[in-house]
Amino acid sequence: MERDCIFCKIIRGQIPSHKVYEDGDFLAFLSIDPESPGHTLVIPKKHYRWVWDVPNIGEYFETARKIALAQKKAFSTDFVFSKIIGEEVPHAHIWVYPDNNVKGDKKDFAGNAEKIRRNL
Repeated sequence: MERDCIFCKIIRGQIPSHKVYEDGDFLAFLSIDPESPGHTLVIPKKHYRWVWDVPNIGEYFETARKIALAQKKAFSTDFVFSKIIGEEVPHAHIWVYPDNNVKGDKKDFAGNAEKIRRNL
């Protein structure tokens, strides 16, 4: 882990987050600047700069898929998007988020996280 990486600090519990999923290798938590209700970031627990550097990338994408399928159910939509950019935080991450037209408050972090967790 990188000492000053904000995502590594979230993994270590030094910065609070609204977790929706966690296993031995990956963590999924809600974005603090959501595009839509339930906007989730999926990250590896080990620090890698780019998504393409993650050695178990198949498992990584299966985790993102698991979150997307839960979001479909949680927010009653067929439109769940993903985005990989990686410029804003230098730690591999995948955005997974429902269409902007889903009902709900995108800032209801606790409620949206619970909706996703219930549908995993």
